[in-house]
Amino acid sequence: MSVLFFFTWCESSSLGEAIRDSRWLFPAIESVHLLGLAAIGGAVLVVNLRMLGFGIARQPVAQLWRDTWPWMVGSLTVMLTSGVLLFTSEATKLYYHDAFWVKMISLLLAILFTFTVMRRVALADPAVRPLWSGVAAVVSLLLWSSVGVCGRWIGFS
Repeated sequence: MSVLFFFTWCESSSLGEAIRDSRWLFPAIESVHLLGLAAIGGAVLVVNLRMLGFGIARQPVAQLWRDTWPWMVGSLTVMLTSGVLLFTSEATKLYYHDAFWVKMISLLLAILFTFTVMRRVALADPAVRPLWSGVAAVVSLLLWSSVGVCGRWIGFS
């Protein structure tokens, strides 16, 4: 079974057709998707800027991580759910779009990095953290920015 066959099947599903044929469904789902991106972007930005020495200096990184964690998980759930719905409506187009593949790889790497390395560095003892905080924050910002930029690249090309 080829991947293209799966993409074609998704697009020709009743869900894909309903979203594609509706005048308002795709834009409504995309709006929710972008709100999810904005929420996770805000949470990631707050933590990463703090790890770089900017932002909310009065709050320890570990506490800031714990405070933003529900926003990260919740908005990621919204983004993944709405993203799958958007995907079903134009899967074949996405199969041939390089930005889609870069976005999916960046998203996978960003999720893995956030749930493993970022979590460990953010919750580590502050005395151990200085160099790794900066490196982790820069990598995290690059990965999540790639997800957003590639998403916009898909939308505008």
